[in-house]
Amino acid sequence: MKYTYDELAGMIDHSLLHPTLTDRELEDGCRLAASYRVASVCIKPYAVRRAAELLRGTGVAVGTVVGFPHGSPGTEVKRHETATACRDGATEIDMVVNIGKVLSGDWDYVEQDIRAVCAEAHQGRAIVKVIFETDFLPADEPKIRLCEICDLAGADFVKTSTGYGFVKQADGRYNYRGATEHDLKLMRAHTSARMRLKAAGGVRDLDALIRIRDLGVARCGMSATAAVLDEFLRRVRAEPAPGGNPVASR
Repeated sequence: MKYTYDELAGMIDHSLLHPTLTDRELEDGCRLAASYRVASVCIKPYAVRRAAELLRGTGVAVGTVVGFPHGSPGTEVKRHETATACRDGATEIDMVVNIGKVLSGDWDYVEQDIRAVCAEAHQGRAIVKVIFETDFLPADEPKIRLCEICDLAGADFVKTSTGYGFVKQADGRYNYRGATEHDLKLMRAHTSARMRLKAAGGVRDLDALIRIRDLGVARCGMSATAAVLDEFLRRVRAEPAPGGNPVASR
């Protein structure tokens, strides 16, 4: 394998955001994240305090969402959400831009919205990942402008999607693409070297995780964590080590 277990597990923000997720499923998800030694969990805001208790001492960070999933709350509400999450134990904040304002071209509003969350999060010693929701942005120009604004506003990551950006198709059904190679390359090309990149939506297997790592992605939101990392271990164990002995597991 071209990457180690720790390199790939360290990319994963284990996503626990589905609308129907129960308390039991959330707690089981936190324990799974600790068992697989991933970077973080990304959970609903109400669960931050419980997740912080479950993950204390594991090395897995607690992340949550702000303005999720459509970025619609006002800036002051987003700021308050951020402050509450940091107080409850979150160290990573994934905020959604105001998508309607992006599409309206109200860039002053968008920048101030991002700045307010970044200032509050950084005061609380948390990092900020700004979600563009690329499925709702058909052209490249607003994505490029968002990259530039995120650098100016002090964000730590730019992120493709929520995983819930469903768009109505011609046949009336709803679907989404999530993180695409085109958008990841575009976002990498239009952010500074200090900015990190997070993919979310559509990365469901080990080969896809390796592909986005090759593109310079630092984090990936996914719910298929166990399947992906189990597949990594299966492949590693199948590889002959020097001298013909099986390679060690994680």
